Amino acid sequence: MLVRTLDEVTDTDADIKSENWRSKRIILAKEGVGFSVHETTLYAGTESYFWYANHIEAVFITQGEGTIEDLATGETHELAPGSLYLLNDHDKHIVRPRTEIKCVCVFNPPVTGREVHDENGVYPLVTEDA
Repeated sequence: MLVRTLDEVTDTDADIKSENWRSKRIILAKEGVGFSVHETTLYAGTESYFWYANHIEAVFITQGEGTIEDLATGETHELAPGSLYLLNDHDKHIVRPRTEIKCVCVFNPPVTGREVHDENGVYPLVTEDA
Protein backbone atom coordinates (compact mmCIF):
# COMPACT_ATOMS: atom_id res chain seq x y z
CA MET A 1 0.00 0.00 0.00
CA LEU A 2 1.18 3.48 -0.85
CA VAL A 3 -0.06 6.52 1.05
CA ARG A 4 1.20 9.92 -0.08
CA THR A 5 0.08 13.46 0.72
CA LEU A 6 0.24 16.59 -1.38
CA ASP A 7 2.56 18.08 1.23
CA GLU A 8 5.06 15.30 0.48
CA VAL A 9 5.04 16.26 -3.22
CA THR A 10 5.02 20.06 -2.83
CA ASP A 11 8.23 21.78 -3.92
CA THR A 12 9.90 18.53 -4.99
CA ASP A 13 10.86 17.50 -8.53
CA ALA A 14 7.33 16.06 -8.82
CA ASP A 15 5.84 19.57 -8.42
CA ILE A 16 5.92 21.11 -11.90
CA LYS A 17 5.18 24.83 -12.28
CA SER A 18 4.46 26.95 -15.36
CA GLU A 19 3.04 30.42 -15.97
CA ASN A 20 -0.48 29.02 -16.48
CA TRP A 21 -0.62 25.98 -14.21
CA ARG A 22 0.99 23.87 -11.49
CA SER A 23 0.94 20.07 -11.46
CA LYS A 24 1.71 18.03 -8.36
CA ARG A 25 2.40 14.51 -9.61
CA ILE A 26 1.27 12.21 -6.80
CA ILE A 27 1.56 8.82 -8.52
CA LEU A 28 4.09 8.36 -11.34
CA ALA A 29 5.24 5.61 -13.71
CA LYS A 30 7.84 4.46 -11.18
CA GLU A 31 5.00 3.14 -9.00
CA GLY A 32 4.28 0.56 -11.74
CA VAL A 33 0.48 0.72 -11.61
CA GLY A 34 -0.24 1.66 -15.25
CA PHE A 35 -1.43 5.24 -14.67
CA SER A 36 -0.31 8.47 -13.03
CA VAL A 37 -2.32 10.82 -10.81
CA HIS A 38 -1.76 14.56 -10.51
CA GLU A 39 -3.39 17.46 -8.72
CA THR A 40 -3.31 20.36 -11.14
CA THR A 41 -4.07 24.01 -10.50
CA LEU A 42 -4.97 26.13 -13.55
CA TYR A 43 -4.63 29.85 -12.91
CA ALA A 44 -7.56 32.24 -13.43
CA GLY A 45 -7.55 34.30 -16.60
CA THR A 46 -5.07 32.08 -18.45
CA GLU A 47 -5.46 30.08 -21.64
CA SER A 48 -3.66 26.74 -21.99
CA TYR A 49 -3.40 24.73 -25.19
CA PHE A 50 -2.84 21.01 -24.73
CA TRP A 51 -2.62 17.99 -27.00
CA TYR A 52 -1.75 14.67 -25.41
CA ALA A 53 -0.86 12.80 -28.59
CA ASN A 54 0.71 9.97 -26.59
CA HIS A 55 -1.56 9.81 -23.53
CA ILE A 56 -5.20 9.48 -22.53
CA GLU A 57 -6.17 11.88 -19.75
CA ALA A 58 -9.21 12.08 -17.48
CA VAL A 59 -9.70 15.32 -15.54
CA PHE A 60 -12.07 15.74 -12.58
CA ILE A 61 -12.73 19.34 -11.50
CA THR A 62 -12.85 19.81 -7.71
CA GLN A 63 -12.76 23.63 -7.51
CA GLY A 64 -13.23 26.62 -9.79
CA GLU A 65 -14.92 27.39 -13.08
CA GLY A 66 -13.99 27.86 -16.71
CA THR A 67 -14.35 26.31 -20.13
CA ILE A 68 -12.72 23.69 -22.31
CA GLU A 69 -12.78 24.02 -26.09
CA ASP A 70 -12.53 20.95 -28.32
CA LEU A 71 -10.42 22.22 -31.21
CA ALA A 72 -11.60 19.47 -33.58
CA THR A 73 -15.27 20.41 -33.28
CA GLY A 74 -15.17 23.99 -31.96
CA GLU A 75 -17.48 22.94 -29.11
CA THR A 76 -16.99 24.69 -25.79
CA HIS A 77 -18.02 23.05 -22.52
CA GLU A 78 -18.45 24.60 -19.10
CA LEU A 79 -16.23 23.32 -16.29
CA ALA A 80 -17.22 23.47 -12.61
CA PRO A 81 -16.80 21.32 -9.51
CA GLY A 82 -18.08 17.83 -10.28
CA SER A 83 -17.29 18.06 -14.03
CA LEU A 84 -15.12 15.43 -15.65
CA TYR A 85 -13.66 15.47 -19.12
CA LEU A 86 -11.98 12.55 -20.83
CA LEU A 87 -9.52 13.16 -23.66
CA ASN A 88 -10.15 9.71 -25.08
CA ASP A 89 -9.23 10.57 -28.67
CA HIS A 90 -6.00 12.50 -27.99
CA ASP A 91 -8.13 15.63 -28.32
CA LYS A 92 -6.48 18.99 -28.97
CA HIS A 93 -8.04 21.44 -26.54
CA ILE A 94 -7.84 24.80 -24.80
CA VAL A 95 -8.71 25.29 -21.14
CA ARG A 96 -9.75 28.78 -20.05
CA PRO A 97 -10.22 29.12 -16.27
CA ARG A 98 -12.40 32.05 -15.18
CA THR A 99 -11.42 31.34 -11.58
CA GLU A 100 -8.58 29.21 -10.27
CA ILE A 101 -9.37 25.59 -11.11
CA LYS A 102 -8.13 22.64 -9.10
CA CYS A 103 -8.49 19.22 -10.66
CA VAL A 104 -7.36 15.63 -10.34
CA CYS A 105 -5.81 14.26 -13.54
CA VAL A 106 -5.19 10.62 -14.43
CA PHE A 107 -2.85 9.73 -17.32
CA ASN A 108 -2.44 6.48 -19.22
CA PRO A 109 0.26 5.58 -19.97
CA PRO A 110 1.62 7.08 -16.77
CA VAL A 111 3.97 10.02 -16.91
CA THR A 112 7.43 9.75 -15.37
CA GLY A 113 7.54 13.33 -14.16
CA ARG A 114 10.27 14.28 -16.65
CA GLU A 115 7.92 15.23 -19.49
CA VAL A 116 7.77 18.82 -20.72
CA HIS A 117 5.11 20.15 -23.12
CA ASP A 118 6.64 20.77 -26.54
CA GLU A 119 5.71 23.60 -28.94
CA ASN A 120 2.53 21.67 -29.89
CA GLY A 121 1.41 21.18 -26.27
CA VAL A 122 2.39 17.50 -26.45
CA TYR A 123 4.09 15.39 -23.78
CA PRO A 124 6.62 13.05 -25.36
CA LEU A 125 6.15 9.38 -24.56
CA VAL A 126 8.78 8.75 -21.88
CA THR A 127 8.86 5.31 -20.32
CA GLU A 128 10.33 4.15 -17.07
CA ASP A 129 10.75 0.72 -15.60
CA ALA A 130 9.05 0.40 -12.24
